[in-house]
Amino acid sequence: MTLRPPHLLVSLSPHGYGHAAMTAPMVEALRLVRPDLRLTLQTSTPLSWLKGRYAEPFGLIAKTPDFGMVMESALKVLPEDSHRRYQDLHGRLEHVVEAEAAMMTALGVDLVLSNISYVALLAAKKAGIPAVAMSCLNWHEIYGAYCRHLPGATDILARMQEAYAGARSFLCPAPSLPMPGLPNVLPIGPLARLGTPQKAQLATAMVAEQGSRFGLIAFGGMELPLDFARWPRLEGWKWIVCGDPNGHPDMLGREKIPLNFNDLMCSCDLVIGKPGYGTFVEAGVNGIPMLYLPRPDWPESADLQDWLSLHGRTLPISLDDMFQKDRLECQLRTLFSLDIKPVTLPTGVDDGVRVLQAILG
Repeated sequence: MTLRPPHLLVSLSPHGYGHAAMTAPMVEALRLVRPDLRLTLQTSTPLSWLKGRYAEPFGLIAKTPDFGMVMESALKVLPEDSHRRYQDLHGRLEHVVEAEAAMMTALGVDLVLSNISYVALLAAKKAGIPAVAMSCLNWHEIYGAYCRHLPGATDILARMQEAYAGARSFLCPAPSLPMPGLPNVLPIGPLARLGTPQKAQLATAMVAEQGSRFGLIAFGGMELPLDFARWPRLEGWKWIVCGDPNGHPDMLGREKIPLNFNDLMCSCDLVIGKPGYGTFVEAGVNGIPMLYLPRPDWPESADLQDWLSLHGRTLPISLDDMFQKDRLECQLRTLFSLDIKPVTLPTGVDDGVRVLQAILG
């Protein structure tokens, strides 16, 4: 009798790229010890991006009821719009869960790893499939922070909490938002992929002079509407942007650099972004200095900023500072004058693999 390969369904919140990014190294490590593993990703994150993080082959379900929060931009949440969307989802939640459970059963899924769809967890429970949640946050805490006061939010929050509490474990990589009330929280180490510097290849792609310094401007899957034509020219600096460089002579679009994101970051002298798990922790474990635009209302910002300050070199920067030459140069001088910290290792990858391996058998 031939045993069929185990089938892992990974449900990834399409709220930016961070959830997919932090999950990728764990899935990669699991596939090394379980080369027979069949992998299906469920997310509306673009396939082109997924192929840069997840080794093929994998199946893709490009439709998911999971959406996170409705955003106006990379920094601005729309609470009322988010609440209306959750009300719509919960008005038909049982039907959605039933359909998702039927899909999992039809695919022959053996284990669900959710980062961090609570609908996927409810569906797995209904289908009798073991499920593990894993993330630095959950939508119960985020939605509650913005929408708890709105009519009907209490029932939505209760269902979210029920779903997360029903997972076998909720793996919380360092640093994570506190999740009071969940009995299944299991802290693990940081989750990130170590990159390999490819500075010569980057310099060639940028047509840069010897000794040039490189900055990566990346705000995740939700870019800011920045007019890079106004970006100040700094002597010796070249910039890679995830968006339109708008004709800036010192800039090149990310899609024209033949490097994966981790190797690109490690080939740069600096990254500029926003508080978010993927970029912050990847910068920390790879020892890349970071300037960030603060997100004072985002619940996990303080934890991320404290963690990166402890493990790396980082400073806040304002939009005005970014577009004023003297201010930007001052921030860079201050950033590079900070003490270099011992590199912390992404031990959460192996921590998570052990949990998933124990369930797969």
